[in-house]
Amino acid sequence: MLRFSLIATLIYIAVLVVMGMRAHSLALLSEAGHNLSDFLALLLSWVAIYFQSRPADESRTYGYHRAGVLAAFVNALTLVVISGFIFVEALARLRNPLTVNAQTVMWVAAVGVLMNGAIAGMLWSSSRDINIRSAFIHQLGDTLSTAAVIVGGAVMFFTGLTWIDPVLSIAIACLILWSSFDIIRETLNILLEGTPRGIKVENIVSEIKSCGGVMDVHDLHVWSIGSEMHALSAHILITDIPPSESERILRDVKHCLSDRFHIVHTTIQFEHTGCETEHECVMPVHTHEHGRSHSH
Repeated sequence: MLRFSLIATLIYIAVLVVMGMRAHSLALLSEAGHNLSDFLALLLSWVAIYFQSRPADESRTYGYHRAGVLAAFVNALTLVVISGFIFVEALARLRNPLTVNAQTVMWVAAVGVLMNGAIAGMLWSSSRDINIRSAFIHQLGDTLSTAAVIVGGAVMFFTGLTWIDPVLSIAIACLILWSSFDIIRETLNILLEGTPRGIKVENIVSEIKSCGGVMDVHDLHVWSIGSEMHALSAHILITDIPPSESERILRDVKHCLSDRFHIVHTTIQFEHTGCETEHECVMPVHTHEHGRSHSH
């Protein structure tokens, strides 16, 4: 799927550059820049999928799940740079307009709508992964922007208003920026090990406390290893009970985290006396000798 999309996108970029220069259309050249970012997105996604499929080893115990996150982040940054170039050139065209071949603009854009729409449809089924979603958003944005170029070409053809071409380019640049900011924000949150989107720590604490036998929860950390893989560590206070009973509590907590928050990678430490620094524990610093530890 990605390999076919890469080849089709690269061919269309070449068509956009050649026909954009022949038609003196900045809108088509802007679409070439937009599609170049799509090509990079697809290429990075393809490379990232290869790395993500590699198993964990002693040097990378979590595997390569963040390869896709890094790919999406780099791709989004390229979008911002491309948008800047489009803005500068569009403003120059508004000051010094050129005659645009509107018919060429329309038929080239029509080809782009069909191609980008088909690729976006293929990527939609896998768009929950942030890496694939970044590529999907690119393709969806290209489909909409090329449709707008068709409309703009028709208006230029019937009215002769050449300023529509650079205005369309500015609109495309705004669309590129809008599609990139959300990806940048989410990937940075993952790379900085922030709380995953849609998850609130207070809700997790409340759900864990609702499990029978849990007295308190502290030193809780939740983060994302990859776009679809979340992890959690926490200290849980329970009464001084036999190991067989604590195992039941552990199963309930894990089931709650998996069912309610889709968190399956957990490290839970049970304690039967209050933590010395209760709400100020720092995982890399404190070592507790009391209680029992359970890891998964």
